[in-house]
This record gives sequence, structure tokens and C-alpha cells, in this order.
Amino acid sequence: MNFEIKHSEQLSRGELLLRTFFGWLYIGLPHGFLLFFTGLWGAILSFISFWIILFTGRYPQSFFEFQVGLIRWQIRLNTRMYNLEDGYPAFGVSGTDDKVQIEIPYPESISRGTTLLRLFFGWLYVLIPHGFALLFLGLGVLVSLFLGWWIILFTGKLPVSLHNFVVGTLRWSTRVRLYLGNMTDTYPPFSLD
Repeated sequence: MNFEIKHSEQLSRGELLLRTFFGWLYIGLPHGFLLFFTGLWGAILSFISFWIILFTGRYPQSFFEFQVGLIRWQIRLNTRMYNLEDGYPAFGVSGTDDKVQIEIPYPESISRGTTLLRLFFGWLYVLIPHGFALLFLGLGVLVSLFLGWWIILFTGKLPVSLHNFVVGTLRWSTRVRLYLGNMTDTYPPFSLD
């Protein structure tokens, strides 16, 4: 997986304030409403894909592309709401963004055994260790977002270290999501890289 959100040298203080006070209205509500229903469809496709993988050992490519588009949309939205980038996020699973690059290779085959292992024991060997780590990283992201907000307000710039930490956490959680969603057989590493 290639996951990168480019660091912006300069961020708008006006957009920062606008997102802070009205972002829920003009970004959160329309995207959230559409993502809710798109996410429901994604969950249905994921359920169907599970059964197709069990019988064929392959993830249907059109379903896979839809799921990748859904992930990209959610990351574009998070990029703006986390103040990593200015501008308005594009709608839809086919939307694009010059600052957000997510490439997820289509797997030629998915292991049926690993798919069953994830179903019955994924909570034990994936959710517990990664969830524990991501819980603390998530708390660190909240602190980083708070500090970053003030730094952007006064300097117009987000420090590279804060940007990289938030992006690394998003990358890590996306890898876990891909593994648990049967989109890859590669166990997610415990890494921000």
C-alpha cells in the first residue's frame, strides 16, 4: 500500500477558523450523510465479498475498487477535518485529490484459510494488539491536532513532525482496516511508516 498526504508549507488561518466553527455544517454534514449510505453499501459488498472469497479465493475486482474509493473518500475528508490541508474534499468514491495519494494493489488471490482465521480469531490477533496501540496513538493524534491548531493559527504552518505523526496513524489504521476487510493477506505491521 502506498499512502501519502503531502505536507503543505502554508495553511490558511481563515480556512482553519471556518472549518473549526462551521466545518461540521458545510463539510461534516454533507459528506457524513453521503458516507453513511455509501458505507452501508460498502458493508454489504464486504459481506458478499467474504462469501465469494470463501468459494473462489478471489476478491471481486469491482467490489475491491469500490472499497478503495470509499477509503480514499474518508481519508480526503479526514485530511481536511484534521487541518492537514486546505480546500474542500471531493465527493464520491471516484473523487480525486492532488495532496492525498492512496494506492492499494489488487490482490490476485486471497487465502481462504486466512479469511476464516480473521473471521473467528481476528479480534484476538489483530484487534486487541493493534487496537491497543491505535488507542494510544489516537490520543496522541488528539493532542497533536490541538497543538497543531494553535500553531497553524499563529504561524500559518503545521510542523512536519505533527503532520507525519497524524498521517502515520491514519496509514496504520488503514492497513488494519484492509487486513480485517479481507482486502489483503499481509498482516499489518506495527509501524507509522
